[in-house]
Amino acid sequence: MPRWLWFAPLACLAVAFAGWGFRMGWIAATITETDVIETFAAEYLSTAGAGAQRTDCLARPGSGDGVWITVICARPDGPAYRYSADRFGRRLPDDGRSVGTEEPRT
Repeated sequence: MPRWLWFAPLACLAVAFAGWGFRMGWIAATITETDVIETFAAEYLSTAGAGAQRTDCLARPGSGDGVWITVICARPDGPAYRYSADRFGRRLPDDGRSVGTEEPRT
């Protein structure tokens, strides 16, 4: 068996990790806050049902471990929905430490 054939799996693994790293870097470099807000506003519209509007949503900088942005959607007469996302736009579980729907106090 040729010697180079022994290193082929290692080369394939290195190429796969390089491709994965490039993809994750591309996502982090090109995703915007607007993309995240639009995604979670669409999810809110499908979850909240009739009477929900896209203008019910607002976004705040996230607080907590790895939270990049928090999108809060609330109707005046209905429950509030809170979505937290990391830098790659993935939804994170709500840990209760993210910002609420009330106005900031100074």
